[in-house]
Amino acid sequence: MTDMDADSGRDFHGLDARQAQAALAEELVNETEEAQAVSSDVSDENEDKSDDAPQAPQWSDAELAEHVRMAEALLFAAAEPLDEESIADRLPIGADIAAIIERITADYESRGVNLQKIDKKWRLVTAGDVAHVLEKEKVTPRRLSRAALETLAIIAYHQPCTRADIEDVRGVAVSKGSLDQLLEIGWARLRGKRRDTPGRPTLYGTTETFLEHFSLETIQDLPGLADLKAAGLLDARLPPGFSVPAPSDSGDEETDEDGEDAEFAQDFLSEEEDAHSDEDGETVDA
Repeated sequence: MTDMDADSGRDFHGLDARQAQAALAEELVNETEEAQAVSSDVSDENEDKSDDAPQAPQWSDAELAEHVRMAEALLFAAAEPLDEESIADRLPIGADIAAIIERITADYESRGVNLQKIDKKWRLVTAGDVAHVLEKEKVTPRRLSRAALETLAIIAYHQPCTRADIEDVRGVAVSKGSLDQLLEIGWARLRGKRRDTPGRPTLYGTTETFLEHFSLETIQDLPGLADLKAAGLLDARLPPGFSVPAPSDSGDEETDEDGEDAEFAQDFLSEEEDAHSDEDGETVDA
């Protein structure tokens, strides 16, 4: 028996060449038909599996519009930006999130709020060109410290006066913070330097803003000793020699011969007097 006879699986013994060739051809045809049948079964099985796989739903325009409204409500009420998975969890299964986001972005492109993507998350934000309408200015009143009020009163009644004059009346060193606060709010101003004193100390006085705030026409309208007593602001038993100076806006106001700006001098106020603060923010004499 030949190798061909062994591979064919059939017994060709006793057949002549023509009969053996016909038998072999029949064998090959049978094998081909079996292979095609197996391939067809595999294809049918794959088609069955494909039919079982879930298909993406086809949404109508009305359904897509409803999904857009749902996503819009989520984005509007969210306390923080939402990613697409968070949006999909709240919408019907299979909702086309990409199409929904695209629709909302287009709808809000020219409105007062826009849909903005931040680190793969989405949120509604105020449009940049109308953000100014949300700005609000608020005036926050500030209370002056007792030290600043005392310093202001001394400047008002003794102006023009130096820092040493203020310290002489109060009995404590004046901190730079109290004077800076009065200069900042515009109730005190620099009036030059006193030439007849060593070191040429800076002179301080009040401003028109001070008069406007306290409804005074001139500095002479500040209350005197009798007015303060009548208002109950002074003790009836005053020490001997106590007096209230008559306020005056005139005096030895001077300017620097070399043309220095008074505001420039403010930056070089002595720093040595800012040590050992008391409870009012002032430094106490040793």
